[in-house]
Amino acid sequence: MKLTFDIQGKSQPDPFIFRDGDTFYIYATANEGVECYKTEDIFGEWQFIGVVTDFADGADFWAPSVIKVQDMYYMYVSCARENAFQFLHVAKAASPEGPFTEEKCLFDRFSIDSHVVETEAGLFLWYAEDNTAVEKKGTRVFVDKLIDPYTPAYQPKEVILPDFPEELFTPQCHGDDLWYTVEGPFWLKEGEWQYVMYSAGCYQDDTYHIGYARAKSDEADLTKVEFEKYTENGAFAPVLIKNDFEEGTGHHSVLKLDDTYYAIYHGRDWGDLKDGYHEARTARICKLHINDGIITAERYPDKI
Repeated sequence: MKLTFDIQGKSQPDPFIFRDGDTFYIYATANEGVECYKTEDIFGEWQFIGVVTDFADGADFWAPSVIKVQDMYYMYVSCARENAFQFLHVAKAASPEGPFTEEKCLFDRFSIDSHVVETEAGLFLWYAEDNTAVEKKGTRVFVDKLIDPYTPAYQPKEVILPDFPEELFTPQCHGDDLWYTVEGPFWLKEGEWQYVMYSAGCYQDDTYHIGYARAKSDEADLTKVEFEKYTENGAFAPVLIKNDFEEGTGHHSVLKLDDTYYAIYHGRDWGDLKDGYHEARTARICKLHINDGIITAERYPDKI
């Protein structure tokens, strides 16, 4: 089901939901800076706040995420600056509404799609970056420990790799030169299981989708957990993919509310791209059922 926003016609790619007290925020990809919406009722109308980042000379702000550490809010987002294409940055603010300033570039290479989480072992940065020294070249999911919100340990572990044709980033595939994309990680723990959900494929395609890896583990150091990608006896088995009313479903975040899990993701109405690609990704919501190592989604066009 599509969420309702007070400004019609805007897109909300890569929506990240964050709760602060009784207020919920969605941060979204945008060209001039991260855009933000807020509400006290996730099923009601969302108010557009505007751009909440204040980076000098930044452009094309992709896939933000936010975490509160002590009394400060930290945003992790990739952006383009000068000749640097989509390097992951961190910035901080005294409010979830920003402005997020004092930015620092974390990597000297293409790096996107953060999710920072805190366990008993500290802070951990989930993100995606390229690996070209392998047979299936492309973007994969990594995790690294954060020494503090501004400082990775720079000892990343590669966690989720591509396996299926549906994970190809088709615009970069020419002949036998194939490029895979596994991105958009979101970590959560429920019961005895840890999960890393992810998006894969090309966001421009109708087959963009969400899958997950899992581990039955209580290990708090997430760089030591051995996750296994979920399949159905080795076959492709996404949680979300196109159906009869939406397509291009992917890049999500997860909210647990009153013991119910929800995925907040972007998608397009079925057939939106029949006249060619244009920005039509809007934030949507569905229930997730998470039980004993299995995640399934319950989706409807006009209800939860």
